[in-house]
Amino acid sequence: MGFLIRLVITAIALWVTTLIVPGVDVSGRNGANTVFTLLVVALIFGAVNAVLKPVIKVVGCVFYLLTLGLFALVVNALLFLLTDRIARAVDLSFRVDGFWPAFWGAIVMAVVTWLISVAVPDGREAR
Repeated sequence: MGFLIRLVITAIALWVTTLIVPGVDVSGRNGANTVFTLLVVALIFGAVNAVLKPVIKVVGCVFYLLTLGLFALVVNALLFLLTDRIARAVDLSFRVDGFWPAFWGAIVMAVVTWLISVAVPDGREAR
């Protein structure tokens, strides 16, 4: 159940990001198609972060230390761009128009996801 809640939270954060950040867009033929696209892109985003982010943190730990963690912003932007490329490969209507929209989109995604996660418990606190 916690996985589904986190997926929906990520999809909502992604939708808010498309509203706030120019250059990050999702479109669908209708509302149901757009919701489906947001959920699949949220799943892709979660998988990319779960698989690649730990590897990048280990390999790039020197860069994280030298930049006092600011390198994480660049990594998040690149992972957001990778999510765009994967979404395009599977023919989803999600677009990120370059590095800077990905940079700001990743920041907005992180903040919105955190805000929603604070308001909506996902069951992990009970353990």
